[in-house]
Amino acid sequence: MLNNIGPMGLLLIAVVVLVLFGRGKISSLMGEVGKGITSFKKGVSEGQKSLDDDDEHQQAKDVTPETEKDKV
Repeated sequence: MLNNIGPMGLLLIAVVVLVLFGRGKISSLMGEVGKGITSFKKGVSEGQKSLDDDDEHQQAKDVTPETEKDKV
């Protein structure tokens, strides 16, 4: 269905959206979308960093009970 839309069709759709919503509304909407994308990327990087930190701590952890260490 979208394969038949050419450059003139896209231009017509853009003009209709601009007329319906106005320049200010579209501008503020795009600003909010940008903030959302930035927040999402920040959350993903913080989550990845948290997982990497957890992996480092898990590798060197000794869970042998103290009573078992004395027997060996």
